[in-house]
Amino acid sequence: MLHSPELARPFQTVNSHWETDGENSEKTIHRATPACETVIVDGSRTGALYVLGSTGREHERLSRQARIFNPFTERLFRNAGISRGQRVLDIGSGVGDVAILVAELVGPTGEVVGVERDANALTKARSRVAEAQLRNVSFVEADIGEVASSKLSSKPFDAVVGRLILEYVSDPAVVLRSLSNLVHSGGIIVFQDCYWAPLLQLTVRLPLWAKCASLIYRAFERSGANINMEHLLYRAFFDAGLPTPKMVIEIPVGDSPDVRRWVYDIFCTLYPQMHRHNLSTNEVGDLESLLSRLEAELDRTKSFAACIGLIGAWSQMP
Repeated sequence: MLHSPELARPFQTVNSHWETDGENSEKTIHRATPACETVIVDGSRTGALYVLGSTGREHERLSRQARIFNPFTERLFRNAGISRGQRVLDIGSGVGDVAILVAELVGPTGEVVGVERDANALTKARSRVAEAQLRNVSFVEADIGEVASSKLSSKPFDAVVGRLILEYVSDPAVVLRSLSNLVHSGGIIVFQDCYWAPLLQLTVRLPLWAKCASLIYRAFERSGANINMEHLLYRAFFDAGLPTPKMVIEIPVGDSPDVRRWVYDIFCTLYPQMHRHNLSTNEVGDLESLLSRLEAELDRTKSFAACIGLIGAWSQMP
């Protein structure tokens, strides 16, 4: 049984298995009892258009998403070996959710350096770190393609981490190979990315949820993002020359307010891009009433809400 970090709110767990190239990895669906990190990447350099933007509203959505994803990310990082006293590089820090999470894992004797190319997101991240009085967290404004050749390469890290970042790069293996040069022998490479199939499958019997999920998926697909990370992430570690990665897939589902509105939140963020990519939203109806209609569909069918699956991979440097 895996436990929720949300104190007295345990998850009920259903186990199944997911296979990749002969390796079995546990897939766990967590049903949360009643009570999504995207990063800013320069599409011109990575090959994919970042469609979620960097508005104040998007930063608020990221914070709600982090409340859902953080327990899963923390569990992944702990299993990978992120621990007290380590010096960790966080790639694609966004508004700082992962960097703050890692700071708690490494403690005051550790250090976290976040890399983010969007100045607005960095301003928010630095403000949150200051508010939390974290003196061991700093940020560098840079694109992911510039990290290996930056001043950060002067001192090796114990670990490199990232959440929802490799889906936006044209060749994740190239990025992983470059970042591995920043980690000393015995150090850790650990990334968590998206897995779309669970969301599409879990909403198939919910007509409105299914339409929204499909449009979200297609908007990402047409933007050029990698939508098959469940295969690409595993192979990217091999192609980068890293040891065979350990893998885990977990699917955030439940009835908490944040989970129930995740699809609505990201649908609203992507709404302009859907029209930009000629995706009709007519069958979904107006945005003003969308959240209430999505929740009514859950209540009427006695169903739980679902987010994208999270696939994690980690290797230890030889």
